[in-house]
Amino acid sequence: MNATKTIRPTAATNQPPYAGIDTGATFKERYAAGKALRENCPREAHAAWKPAANRPDPVQMVLASEQGRVAELLPLRHGRMVKTPFTFYRGAASTMASDLASTPVSGMRVQCCGDAHLCNFGGFATPERKIIFSINDLDESLPAPWEWDVKRLAASFVVACRDKGIRDGAAKDIAATCVRSYRESMAEFSRMNKLELWYRALGAEELMADLDPARRKRIMKRIEKEKAKSRAEVMFPKLVGDQGGPPVIMDQLPTIFHVEGHRPGEIQKIMRDAMASYRESLPHSVQGLLDHYELRDAVVKVVGVGSVGTLCWVFLFTAGDDEPLFLQVKEARASVLEPYAGASALSNHGERVVNGYRLMQPASDMFLGWARGPKRDFFIRQLRDTKISILVDTLNRAEMDICATWCGKALALSHARTGNAAALSGYMGNRDSFDRAIAAFSVAYADQNESDHAALDRAVRSGKVKAVFEEAG
Repeated sequence: MNATKTIRPTAATNQPPYAGIDTGATFKERYAAGKALRENCPREAHAAWKPAANRPDPVQMVLASEQGRVAELLPLRHGRMVKTPFTFYRGAASTMASDLASTPVSGMRVQCCGDAHLCNFGGFATPERKIIFSINDLDESLPAPWEWDVKRLAASFVVACRDKGIRDGAAKDIAATCVRSYRESMAEFSRMNKLELWYRALGAEELMADLDPARRKRIMKRIEKEKAKSRAEVMFPKLVGDQGGPPVIMDQLPTIFHVEGHRPGEIQKIMRDAMASYRESLPHSVQGLLDHYELRDAVVKVVGVGSVGTLCWVFLFTAGDDEPLFLQVKEARASVLEPYAGASALSNHGERVVNGYRLMQPASDMFLGWARGPKRDFFIRQLRDTKISILVDTLNRAEMDICATWCGKALALSHARTGNAAALSGYMGNRDSFDRAIAAFSVAYADQNESDHAALDRAVRSGKVKAVFEEAG
C-alpha cells in the first residue's frame, strides 16, 4: 500500500479552491480522477488519529491562540471553554487545525468553513425571508483540504453526544450518519450543473418532510419564535429600554458594555471611519438603504466561545421615528487554517470572511460587508436576523441523528459549490468505507479533546489560568 499524503504549508498566497478545476472534463472523467486518489490516500487511512510526538501542550495551544485578543475578556473565555468538553471543543478550533494538518488528505481542496462543528450550523432567513439551513459561522473560512471540515463536524457529534450521556456506540453511529449524509449528498450534487447547484438551498420544509408531525410542529414553533425575536423592533426595547432622551444601548455586564471613558451615544471618529469603510464594501443598492439610517450608539458585545476576546460590537442605527437597525461588527483575525493551508489571497480578513459566506451559503445577509480599523479587520452583518441555532442540550439520540443528517447535507452543498463535486464523490464512492473511517477518527479525537479539556481544567483549578464563570440563567 502506498504511503498516505499529508498536508504541508503552502506558499504565501492561498488561491481560490476552484482554481484549476478542469471544467472541460466529463463527469465520468472527473469521477475517475477522484477515485484514483485512493491509491495515494486510501479511505481507510482517515480512521487513524495519533498525536504528533512534538504536539505542544494543550493549555499552551489555547493561550497561544489568544495572542492579540482583549486581555480583560480572556478569563471569561476560559470560563466558557472549561465548562464541558464540548464547550472546550467549540473554543479550540486552532488546536484541531494544528492536529488535522498531520492527518492524511486526498489532495483536493474546497472553500472550507474552518470551524465546522454542529453549533455552527442552523437556520437563517434569506433576504426574501425564506428559512434555509446551512453553515452560519464562517469566521475561519479559507480554501483548504475538504477532509478537515468533515472530520471536525463528525467529531463534534461524538463530543456532544458524550456531554449528553449518549454511549459511544450510538455516538459513533451518529458520526457515521453525518458522513454518510455528506457522501450521498455529494453524489447528488455532483450530477447538477453549476447554475443548478448555486441555486440549490436546503429549505425548512424539505428538511422536515420526513419528520413526524410532533417534531415538525415543535420546529415550526421554534422558527416562528426566532423570527419574532429577531425583528429589530422587538430587540429594540430589550437592548435599549426606556431611558429617555436619544436611544442608546443599555449596559448588561459582563457581556454588553460601553467602552470605558466613553459615554453612551458617543460615536468615536474611528467608528465613523470604520462605517465609511464598511459602506464602500456594500453593493450600491444597499449603500442607498444604509444611508437612510443614522448611527446612534455602539457597545462591545461578548459572543460565543471561540470568539471571546476578539473585538465585537453592536451598532444601533435609527431612521425616521426611531426605526431601528442593529448591526453586529466582529473582528476578523487570520484563519486558524492559515499556518497549514496557506495565507488568504485577500489582504483584509473581513473580506476573507465575507467571501467565505458568499461562496459557501446559498444566500447571505444583504448587509454583509467588511471594514478595516486601526490594526484590526472586521466583518459586519445584521444582529441575529432570524438566526436559528441548534440547541444541543435539548436533543435526544434520535434528534441528534436527524441533526447529523442535516449538517452532513449542508456541508456537502457548501463544499460542492467551490469544489469538484464529481471528483469528491468518486473518491468517497458508493460504499461506507469513508463513513466508517471518519466515525472511527471521531471517537479517537473525542478522547483527545477530553484529555485537552482536562488539562485546561487542571490549569484553571490550580490558578495557572484565570477563569471567570457566569451565573446560570
